[in-house]
Amino acid sequence: MKLLASLLFAASLVVPAVSAFAEEAKPAVAVVKAAPAPAVAKFDAAKGEASFNAVCAACHGAEGNSTIPVNPKLAQQHPDYLVKQLTEFKSGKRASPVMSGMAAPLSEADVKNIAYWVGSKTAKPGFAKDRELVSLGERIYRGGVADRQIPACAGCHSPNGAGIPAQYPRLSGQHADYAAAQLVAFRSGARKNSPQMTQVAAKLNDAEIKAVADYVAGLR
Repeated sequence: MKLLASLLFAASLVVPAVSAFAEEAKPAVAVVKAAPAPAVAKFDAAKGEASFNAVCAACHGAEGNSTIPVNPKLAQQHPDYLVKQLTEFKSGKRASPVMSGMAAPLSEADVKNIAYWVGSKTAKPGFAKDRELVSLGERIYRGGVADRQIPACAGCHSPNGAGIPAQYPRLSGQHADYAAAQLVAFRSGARKNSPQMTQVAAKLNDAEIKAVADYVAGLR
């Protein structure tokens, strides 16, 4: 009995030691915290729709699908880009007597509501008009003009014209007349709110501007 008691006592000392060793030997498990979800801008869709219909629809069409070639389509445009443009019309950084007057009474909330509401609408596709210029426009849009250091439009606006949210606007299906007018305004310095576009447009001639604008109109 004494021998059995001695063995049991020894075992009671060994087991905890083995358990402790086993715990120490377990590989460390990294605790990976889930990345926080990206912040989603809050906007009031009902107010955005009401403000758009009251202020913008006459020129930019129902749900932002303008039918007037000199007025841009706004549907499906990146909201952050629209917020930037409206804010700069208000401040005068982007000059336009018409748009400055329309944007002036809009509050910061109005601007955001309009931008996010119309940006959530589906843009109607456009089409190219001049078949002879489309091939030139495609070459410039997709490959630029290397010997004149003109970068490909697709590098910033994406191959299908979808743009890059919060950085570069959507161009797909935009009216050729409007796109050409903006390139001319960048080239002349009349539009000053994008140094990158001023540099690019400065190197384009009239035929190239017309070709790129017509190609953009047919992008899907």
